[in-house]
Amino acid sequence: MMAPSRLSLRRQLLLWLLLPQLVLWAGGGLLTYRIALSYAEKGIDQSLTQSVRALARQVKPVGSGLLIDFPKAAQDVLEQDPDDRISYMVSSPPGQFLLGNQRLPPPAQPPLVAGDPVFYGGVLDGRPLRIVALDLSYGETSAPQILRVQVGKGLAVQQRIARELVADMLVPLLALGVLLSLLVYGGIRRGLAPLTRLTAQLENRSVNALSPIGMTQAPSEVHALVLAINGLLDEVARSVHQEKRFINDAAHQLRTPLAGLISQVELAQRETADPVLGARLNKVLTGAERSAHLVHQLLTLARTETTARRESLDLAALAREVAREWTPKAVAAGVDLGFEGEEHRTIQGDALQLREALANLIDNALRYTPRGSAVTLRVEAAGAQTRLSVEDNGPGLSDEDRAHVFQRFWRASEQPGGCGLGLAIVREIARRHGGDATVEPVAPRGLRVVLTLA
Repeated sequence: MMAPSRLSLRRQLLLWLLLPQLVLWAGGGLLTYRIALSYAEKGIDQSLTQSVRALARQVKPVGSGLLIDFPKAAQDVLEQDPDDRISYMVSSPPGQFLLGNQRLPPPAQPPLVAGDPVFYGGVLDGRPLRIVALDLSYGETSAPQILRVQVGKGLAVQQRIARELVADMLVPLLALGVLLSLLVYGGIRRGLAPLTRLTAQLENRSVNALSPIGMTQAPSEVHALVLAINGLLDEVARSVHQEKRFINDAAHQLRTPLAGLISQVELAQRETADPVLGARLNKVLTGAERSAHLVHQLLTLARTETTARRESLDLAALAREVAREWTPKAVAAGVDLGFEGEEHRTIQGDALQLREALANLIDNALRYTPRGSAVTLRVEAAGAQTRLSVEDNGPGLSDEDRAHVFQRFWRASEQPGGCGLGLAIVREIARRHGGDATVEPVAPRGLRVVLTLA
């Protein structure tokens, strides 16, 4: 048997529709952040190119030397922002410090082509930098020299711009994603509504309600499922009908010859004086009566395995009437049969089936309790439900026997007359009335069978 999936169809659809959306949103955010960094880096590179060329113009060759015209005010402007500080260094020849910050990292792959700025990354005082290096030629032709100008700028502004850009793009996308998720959830819920209605129809049906399911408005896939279920229900209904017809036919066919056999055996017993033959005829009579009782119980079981015809009835009045009908047999068995409980208790039930259940319970009590015992019928309210019980002060049953008492064809005693179907029929009738049947021990001795009816 296939194990049931832990995820419902609705959750699986939501997972497979929303998970790719989440992955795409996260991937789009990462890609947007990378693009934002790239564009911010281009802006920084452009700013650094202007800065390094402006700084290079302040270094003027004079003969074989250099004149650096870099006033203190300009230096303060470059270094005034601690978060976006611009560091610079002038060296000639490259690497021999002249001006600026001597700790500014050199380019990774010198020498450089004079006049072409080279960009690279570095770290200064624990801060990541974007650095540009520009080499310039100066001096006389006979003694050429190289001047290197480096300008570095922190990446804090670049990263802040990238984050702001990503936030400005992803927040609206997130809002749209939430709206899309709500629309997807609503669409899935609406699309699965026919399955929900189908489930409700199946859950609200009784066990024996095998009529076709009707769904007029549903997608084609659900219509196909309904048609398949209706086909299965039709086959099950046909099979159940054939089975019940066989039981009814077989039981009816057996009742007539069994009744004739019992009559003939009783006549033979009256006409014979032979004690040996009389004992044998008595065994035949006992077997025939048990067979007749079994046939009757099978017919009752076949009738109870259908939906109960629920109508308003007074259960207390019905119990008193059944008790009066069984009083002669109780007197003959030496048992005190009585009724206790409410004067009137109206329920929705099948009078014929409830009468059969009481008859089985009283018959069991009279059959298995000794002379001088008492059997009591009770009808009492239990909240919104009704308790119908038959109690006796006979020998009762052990805990092990009580666990099997409702099994079909199980008998706690080999006493003649029973067939092991009475209490199974009682429980079936109780369940047809929306309740159940239980057995309880009675102190100091005895047994109580309780039907809880809705």
